[in-house]
Amino acid sequence: MSQQEHDPTQQLRTKWDQRYADEEKVARPAEVLLNNAHLLPEQGCALDLACGLGGNALFLADRGFMVEAWDLSAVAIQRLERSAGQRNLNNLHARVRDVESQPPHAEQFDVIVISYFLERALIPTLIQALRPGGLIFYQTFTRQAVSSEGPQNPAFRLADQELLQLFRDLKVRVYREEGRLGDLSLGSRDVAMLVAQK
Repeated sequence: MSQQEHDPTQQLRTKWDQRYADEEKVARPAEVLLNNAHLLPEQGCALDLACGLGGNALFLADRGFMVEAWDLSAVAIQRLERSAGQRNLNNLHARVRDVESQPPHAEQFDVIVISYFLERALIPTLIQALRPGGLIFYQTFTRQAVSSEGPQNPAFRLADQELLQLFRDLKVRVYREEGRLGDLSLGSRDVAMLVAQK
């Protein structure tokens, strides 16, 4: 086996490169950002962390934010750069970056958006990376699921109300986690969504 095959970061990069090479996959902003965009400041610096194809980054750049978009996958970043170029979004800077080994600096961003990425150990650093009054928009899968969508490993899914605990040092402005209550064919299932302010 080559050293590359032993490197878990490289294995992860290869997995995501293959997934993002699928041209049928399109960039879409997360529901938590779309539904709560009225809470955004008028301007500022934003980070789309583990951005994938950059739906959140494109949405924020369209609104005039200076946007950093980071992802491990070079394929995702190339596709995002192409999308930003087609829309003349010079305020969007996409970078291949391992966010676990190269997290953001303290008080660097007014807005941070994370969708479908869960690295619990990184959350205190993300809180520090917000400027005073800054907002975090977070959405990812929960263990209480209705569908089979998302990771099968429960370690990569949130426990009941866990997102509230992870961000307990911030002011929660919006929280949604429906679990398996009521009519399962309606609502936002399989995910927890949070908007919180520093």
